[in-house]
Amino acid sequence: MKWFVYTVLGLLVWASVPIADPAEAADGKVEVDVELFLAVDVSRSMTPRELEIQRRGYAEALVSKPVVDAIMSGLLGRVAITYVEWAGQNSQRVVVDWTVISDRASAQAFASKLTAHFQDSLRRTSISGALDYGARSIEANNFTANRRVIDVSGDGPNNHGRPVLAARAEVLARGIVINGLPLMTREGMGSMWHLEDLDDYYRHCVIGGPGAFVVPVLKWSNFPEAVRRKLVLELAGWPAPGPPAAPVVKAQANGYDCLVGEKMWMNFRRDWLQ
Repeated sequence: MKWFVYTVLGLLVWASVPIADPAEAADGKVEVDVELFLAVDVSRSMTPRELEIQRRGYAEALVSKPVVDAIMSGLLGRVAITYVEWAGQNSQRVVVDWTVISDRASAQAFASKLTAHFQDSLRRTSISGALDYGARSIEANNFTANRRVIDVSGDGPNNHGRPVLAARAEVLARGIVINGLPLMTREGMGSMWHLEDLDDYYRHCVIGGPGAFVVPVLKWSNFPEAVRRKLVLELAGWPAPGPPAAPVVKAQANGYDCLVGEKMWMNFRRDWLQ
């Protein structure tokens, strides 16, 4: 009988001890499987139709079954995502701030904010500015994860701010993966800045880190499916154990000119001033 009393008393004492929230790390940050910074191009080369397609495409993808299943299949079953539109070096606007998504309801709430209203485009194209802003945002947020990702979409090469290779190197040094969604469509002002091998530019000059990848978009009709594929890969992926792996591509793989965007802009300015 004594053992029964001692057992009951022990259980009562154990139950009275406060248990730390498993969702909160030692530094007070909330633990998630992935921190995903969605950097979406809204430079002047993008038409209003393209801007709307991007917002609606992401909203549709986030609530799709494959993406929600990918989120819920993680060790913790939750991720933190923010959606930021970017253009020039200092032109970034937060559309949806860092938010935890753990099921279809929270994904739907995030998607509803994306399509609540639409804004005009901004000037210039600074992938380096988007990377710098994304890295600062990830390190300043209230979350912690083993996998931190900046996902950059864009319809042209870097032509504003510092060289993209310098920004990429600093982001990778912080252990943040960079993936790319090059928009290889032809519409509006974007046609004058069209880079035939934009997907190669992203492979050689933008992406990097363990498992980094590029998903090109050749037609706007393919955009929603491309975003779904990309999000599933990002949210269901796990980093390899051990020390961080080397970037997927070298700084100037195959001698690719990563200043091609800056040179295009200089040529445009020269012709315009003549």
